[in-house]
Amino acid sequence: MSAKTAIDPKAFRNALGSFTTGVTIITTVSPDGEPVGMTANSFNSVSLDPPMVLWSIARSARSLAAFEASEYWAVHILSDTQEALSNRFAKSGEDKFNGLSVQAGTGGVPLLDNCCARLQCKTAVRYDGGDHIIFVGEVLAFEHTDAPPLVFHAGKYALATRKPQPFRLPAERSSPDNVAFGEDFLGYLLARAHFQFYAQMREHLVQNGIDDTEYFALTLLSLKGGRSVEEINRRFSYTGYHLTTGITSALQARGLLSVDGEGTAATCELTDAGRNLTLRLIAAAKAIEDGIVEKIGQVEAVSLKHLLKRLISETDPGLAHPWEN
Repeated sequence: MSAKTAIDPKAFRNALGSFTTGVTIITTVSPDGEPVGMTANSFNSVSLDPPMVLWSIARSARSLAAFEASEYWAVHILSDTQEALSNRFAKSGEDKFNGLSVQAGTGGVPLLDNCCARLQCKTAVRYDGGDHIIFVGEVLAFEHTDAPPLVFHAGKYALATRKPQPFRLPAERSSPDNVAFGEDFLGYLLARAHFQFYAQMREHLVQNGIDDTEYFALTLLSLKGGRSVEEINRRFSYTGYHLTTGITSALQARGLLSVDGEGTAATCELTDAGRNLTLRLIAAAKAIEDGIVEKIGQVEAVSLKHLLKRLISETDPGLAHPWEN
C-alpha cells in the first residue's frame, strides 16, 4: 500500500478495535496543585530493565498541559469492578476526583484505590505521535493485586479469561460424526457442571436429612420469609421441584418451619432452628464455590458468572427470581 493511499479514519479505528486492551486511568497534578486524570487504553510496556512504560494523549486533550508540565504521573490498571470509574475519567468538564479516596504519590500525583495494578512513573522522554503525544516513563514504584482486569474490545468493555487446554472425551465415548452432541455441546457442559457442583452440595443435605425440594424451600425462605406454598413454588419453578403441603408439614414437625394456614395458601416462616440449619447449608455451598474459584482463578470466575447471567437473561421465558420482592 502506498503511503499516500487515503485511509478512512472510522474504518481504521474499527480495525484497531479488534486489538483487545486493558483500561487505565492516568493521573498527575497540575502546576497549581489540582489533581488531573483521564482514561486511556493506549498504555503499553516498554522495558523491564530499566522498568519503563508508555501511553499517549491527544494533542487536543484539555489535560495535556498538566501532563507536559509535571515530571510525574501514575498509571492505574483498572479492575473489572471499575467500569463506572473508567467512564467518569473519560468525560471532561467535571470534578473527576469528587468523593474518591485518593492518596498522594510521588510528586503529589493522586493515586486511586482498588485497581489491578498501580504504577508511579517519571517522564523519561516525549515523542511526536501524529495527533497524539507519546509519554515514555520510568517506573519508580508499583503495586499489584490478583483482581480481574477491565478489558476493552471493539468499542465495548469486556472481561478477560484464560483459554483452557482442549478437553477431550475418551474415544469410545465420543459422539458419532453425524450427531451434534459432544464435549462442546452447551447443554452437556451446563448439565455436567451443575451435577458435579450439586453432588458436592448433596452430601451436606444428606448429612442433615434434607432433600432437594426442602433445601430449595429453606434457602428461599432465608431470603425473605412469610411466603405461601404457592409463592414458594412459583419462585423456584425453574428447578423442576415442587413443594407440597406434606413436605411443609414434615418440616414443621421437625421444628424447621412454622406454618400458618392450610393448603397452598399457607404462609411459611423459618424457625430459629430452621434458619440456623439453612445458614449452615448456605455456608457449605459458599465453601464449595470458594474451592472452585481457587482452582479456576478469580479472573475466570468473574467471566463465568458474567456469561451465565447473560445466558440466563437471553433464555429466560419469564420465570420468577428467588430474591425478587
